[in-house]
Amino acid sequence: MPEGDTLFRTAAGLRPHLVSRRVMAARGRVPGPRLEAIVGAQVAAVDSQGKNLLIRFSNGLQLRTHLGMRGAWHRYPPGRPWRRPPGRASVVLEVDGSVAVCFDASVAELLEIRAEGLHPPLAGLGPDLLAEDFDPAEAVRRLRDPARAGLSIAEALLDQRALAGVGNVIKSEALFLESADPFAQVESLDDATLVRLVERARTLLRANRGDGPRITTTPELARAGRRLWVYGRKGRPCPRCRAPVASQRHGALPRITYWCPRCQGGGT
Repeated sequence: MPEGDTLFRTAAGLRPHLVSRRVMAARGRVPGPRLEAIVGAQVAAVDSQGKNLLIRFSNGLQLRTHLGMRGAWHRYPPGRPWRRPPGRASVVLEVDGSVAVCFDASVAELLEIRAEGLHPPLAGLGPDLLAEDFDPAEAVRRLRDPARAGLSIAEALLDQRALAGVGNVIKSEALFLESADPFAQVESLDDATLVRLVERARTLLRANRGDGPRITTTPELARAGRRLWVYGRKGRPCPRCRAPVASQRHGALPRITYWCPRCQGGGT
């Protein structure tokens, strides 16, 4: 599933081609949002919020997409063939000089900008790790909510209501870099550990806001082909202790975690 850094890059890539341009045509998958309501309006802003992409229009409406596991936004010059079949297009926006297509979105909806504060998927989001005014203390306060006390820290870091933008890759990499047991319950961790994990996740996301593949290791290792420390490396040697990296699906919505049992402990 695309994480916060991917959505940040997506918004940055679409922004120069959409903002201040009038929507000449718009269509979507049926059933879906009635996109004819934005035809004729100007694109006012393109922003990311956690794992959501928000396109705001001059008529007070905004389009929210969540890409889920397979979704992606593409931009094409008019008339250029698409890289995915048209039947997989959830949203198509045509402006002067560009066609923006969202494929395979898990969510595509149109809502009023003024209602954003009442919209549960947006109003319920925790602090966005990529926001300039990100407040780590608020993220820790939300992680400390009694409802999350018995969750493993690996599950809690993925809870977008606690902090927005972390997915499986950044979660696994941040836990490894902080030598944290992914299966330790949140209530067993002190505030200093939670702050370190939150700040580490933010640092990794911020480092990957630009173009190119996601890199969590050093520039030297990345040039040698090692872009990630443990994610996707089950059975391979831990970069610290050489023990085999493990992986496990766990949680109410089983999500995969990669970790080193020797360096980090844990496992069930």
